[in-house]
Amino acid sequence: MSNCVSVVLGQDGWSVTYTKNSICALKGSTVDLSCSYTYPRGHTVTTTTWNKWKSLTWTQIPDKYEDRIEYRGNKENDCTLRITDLREEDSTLYYFSFTTGSWTSGSSVTLSVTDLKVTGGMWTRWEYKKTLTCSTTCTLIDNPTYIWYKNRHIVKEDTSSLYSDYFSDADSYSCAVKDHENFHSPAMCQKCWSVTYNHQRICALKGSTVNISCSYTYPRYHEIKKAFWFTKWSGMDPEDLSSVPGYQGHIEYLGDKKSDGTKT
Repeated sequence: MSNCVSVVLGQDGWSVTYTKNSICALKGSTVDLSCSYTYPRGHTVTTTTWNKWKSLTWTQIPDKYEDRIEYRGNKENDCTLRITDLREEDSTLYYFSFTTGSWTSGSSVTLSVTDLKVTGGMWTRWEYKKTLTCSTTCTLIDNPTYIWYKNRHIVKEDTSSLYSDYFSDADSYSCAVKDHENFHSPAMCQKCWSVTYNHQRICALKGSTVNISCSYTYPRYHEIKKAFWFTKWSGMDPEDLSSVPGYQGHIEYLGDKKSDGTKT
């Protein structure tokens, strides 16, 4: 695949060129929708606009939107848009337009947001040799290197998303993409308990709201009766923060009793 997809729009020197016209990126990561534009000499750019396809209509994106979407370009030739902390709702079409009088681009770039998941089926006591796949809902850009973890320790790095070995049903397996190791897949395990945090470290402003996102797994045929968050303790049983003085009214459990453990 070439590194630059030329999208020539308009005529007489008017054009917008997207570096990639289809992008697949990991949930929680940062992506640049890179593009450049040209126009005839003697013209001056007065406005630049990115638009997002939402609810069957195009919606203009402000230069600074929700502290996650930022216009990184200029009014000369760069029209890059950066989106941080990618979410599923960011998956849609985007197009850039600029004005020197009255000219609008007529093509768009597609962004697809995916997370990682280990797939490969269940194994039985008689079948320990299996092939696992680090699966995504779309094809990640730039031929990523996949990292495989066994019990949280790296066991393989490869451009292939497959991992074949003799597996123990008491071990856990997860995967990540190189340079995006903070965005692990949930662990796959037959007979173990595990919790996977989307971010190992979080920096947030005093007085703001933050989501501490995680997922968890547990052996089949078990039923979760209670799920709660607690802080480190010393010689004491863990205590649900929602009932601890000082935390009441400030935290909310947004997860479920299946696999999502998000707290805000």
